[in-house]
Amino acid sequence: MLIINVKESDSLEKALKKYKKKFEKTGIVKELRSRQAFEKPCVSRRMQMIRAAYRQKMQSQDVEG
Repeated sequence: MLIINVKESDSLEKALKKYKKKFEKTGIVKELRSRQAFEKPCVSRRMQMIRAAYRQKMQSQDVEG
């Protein structure tokens, strides 16, 4: 359960914004999407390696360029 501290001076929009930010940080939606279909461990590891290589490639381009 998410608990959001809201002051009386805060508007409803600010409270909703705080709620959305906390909800996003918990990763609930991301986990639900990943659980929709089973993914073999070797496939998930392969995707992690591909993502890591891509990030590393992009960082090296930023440093060089």
